Amino acid sequence: MKTKYIAAWILAAGLMAGCGDKFLTVNPETALSSNNFFTSESDFKQAVNAAYEPFRQMYNERAWILEEMHSDNTYYARNILYGAVDPTENVADFAVPTAGGVTANDNVLVQYRLNYRIIARTNQILALIDGVDFDATSKANLKGQAQFLRAFAYFDLVRLFGKVPLHLVPVTGRDDAALPLSTTEEIYAQIEKDAKDASAGLLDKSTQEAGRVTSGTAKMLLANLYITQKKWPQAETLLKEIVTSGKYALMPDYNDAFSFTSANKNNKESLFEIQYMEGSSGYNGNQIYRFIPSPITAAEIAPITGTSNPQQTSQESNNIPTPDLIAAYETGDKRKDISIGYVTLSGSAVENKVYPYIKKYARPHAIHQNTGQNWPVYRYAEVLLFLAESLNEQGKPADAATYLNQVRTRAGLAASKAASQADMREAIFKERRVELAFENKRWFDLTRTGRVKEIIGAYGAKVKANPAAYYFPKGAVPPPNAFTVLDDYYGLPAVEAALTPHF
Repeated sequence: MKTKYIAAWILAAGLMAGCGDKFLTVNPETALSSNNFFTSESDFKQAVNAAYEPFRQMYNERAWILEEMHSDNTYYARNILYGAVDPTENVADFAVPTAGGVTANDNVLVQYRLNYRIIARTNQILALIDGVDFDATSKANLKGQAQFLRAFAYFDLVRLFGKVPLHLVPVTGRDDAALPLSTTEEIYAQIEKDAKDASAGLLDKSTQEAGRVTSGTAKMLLANLYITQKKWPQAETLLKEIVTSGKYALMPDYNDAFSFTSANKNNKESLFEIQYMEGSSGYNGNQIYRFIPSPITAAEIAPITGTSNPQQTSQESNNIPTPDLIAAYETGDKRKDISIGYVTLSGSAVENKVYPYIKKYARPHAIHQNTGQNWPVYRYAEVLLFLAESLNEQGKPADAATYLNQVRTRAGLAASKAASQADMREAIFKERRVELAFENKRWFDLTRTGRVKEIIGAYGAKVKANPAAYYFPKGAVPPPNAFTVLDDYYGLPAVEAALTPHF
């Protein structure tokens, strides 16, 4: 995707004005606004590019904190020299301070605002695109992308917060900037409408520009919504359409399901991935550096990153695979060594100095802190697992096994022995954990299945009972409030609450 920063600047700084009576609106000829920018197909392409742009920061910095490390898959490894508890540590510890339904946690605030940045930009596109004449197929595709992106942003918001304001038109001033909280059901209904409309207008994978969402992506989002709502037959129909489309397939090697820093991007297994580009253009990421255990020397990090200028780091260590996740891999599972590596840190205060790290994102690259591998959002493997789940929940475990075992076969595992609906349900739940590890799925799997208190309660008890097994230095223990906030939703951002009377 060729995101153009002029579009990001235009939409962020100049397009909050509405599209009211243009006859009475006089704009300086040297200033760009919604009244004189959106006049051509090219303008809308730039605007759609800008609507994708917030995903880079979101997936590089915040989504994995709120949706993966806030689970039993990964944890926050302390560097006791830092002392104070930070907002990320609170998320990992299930100790996010919340009062009156709001929280001051910075991770929550940034994720919330990035999603609404996408929504604001897509609202502007959708408000104006039908009024400009250009090629109908291109217009439908651009409009479909905007509809998908708005739906996806709201899907993230509703799963994180339950209730949020539902903005569907551009904000023109202070009076319409603050809206009441819409119910979960109202937000679901809008996501469903946008995703359906998007799937009708978007191009398919064979004809769409690489990196952009497709009709298959929109169907996958809609199926994900239906699964969250437990609308199993509707999800089954959409997922079978994806399977029978012939546009997607499992990569033979699990390692190749994920992009490298400049190759294998948007491959046949990919339905949607966040685009990064290594280099000086500003489109790069640095996720592996946020995840790598620390303090690590240049010599210790060099084999992991492969850079020509390895440098030591001493930050806190985030997204460290837990012993619980590591134990979830069956003997012989090829995905384990592809997903998780180990490094010995000579300067660590942990007794054995050995840490696991997320290996699937440790792709060789040229420059320290500058990576280009894409982030997977939807993969064909998840289509198969969702289809297995949809079938099983309709009382068809034998049919479900067909799709579950496709995923297991690639992993080098024997067919599942699960035969009853209950056993198959658990088998699929466990398979999703290891197949989709570190892809921001685990927290939402826990919430949609109603298992947060059961699973996180037991996990928290293990962390408290044996901190050393969870990367605490000798003598260090979790804070007293650890694992005390086991809610399905985060509190809304306190900073935003100060700007509205509605929450």
